[in-house]
Amino acid sequence: MTPEISLWPLIGVAVIIAGFVLRFNPMLVVIVTAIVTAFAAGFGPTAVLAAIGSGFIKTRNLPLIILLPLAVIGLLERHGLRQHAQNWIGRIKSATAGRLLIVYLAARELTAAVGLTSLGGHPQMVRPLLAPMAEGATEARYGKLPERIHHKLRAYAAATDNVGLFFGEDIFVAFGAIVLMSTFLHEAGIDIEPLHIALWGIPTAISAFVIHAWRLRRLDRSIAREMREEEGADKPAVPAVPAVQEGR
Repeated sequence: MTPEISLWPLIGVAVIIAGFVLRFNPMLVVIVTAIVTAFAAGFGPTAVLAAIGSGFIKTRNLPLIILLPLAVIGLLERHGLRQHAQNWIGRIKSATAGRLLIVYLAARELTAAVGLTSLGGHPQMVRPLLAPMAEGATEARYGKLPERIHHKLRAYAAATDNVGLFFGEDIFVAFGAIVLMSTFLHEAGIDIEPLHIALWGIPTAISAFVIHAWRLRRLDRSIAREMREEEGADKPAVPAVPAVQEGR
């Protein structure tokens, strides 16, 4: 006889959704979700503390791994990495923010598809290089940009990295999510190889590339329109000259 499976631990999913919808602190939401899920699964306070302590011991070197690259990137930025990136892309006359991001999207998906997920990322690629290059390409065409255009370009740069990584890594057969799906389906009586799951990620990755590349093409047109409106708003109004009546 199949033992009954308790669904109460799934209440953690509702807690994490509610926390993010209400815009609470993400770290607090994750901690509360873990505690609620543990209690719903029948863990006592001692078992919960033991699990938290065990997780801390296993990942105690993680902050060092994260902080060392940040220190190197900060040192490079202090010595003008962002300015050099902007000046270099500004010398390419045909470069636009949309074209640059489309090239990066393709490179990000292809490298993630072969397991090289660490080649990009927000702290080591988007902030110090990709976003400044997108801003530099746009400034080379339109001159000084309003602050809202700067924020829009940075947001699109971050989104491009997310899309490329998320859909590219689903093609890599050794990706953890693919192994997890294969194991879950196997336990449910559905035998499927991880390679087949990875292959079916290719159409999704291609669709994601086409859709986001189209959005990036629209970004160029949107910036051009906003800059024309900005130039029109900056021009002083020409006073109307009264018409001279004939015969006087």
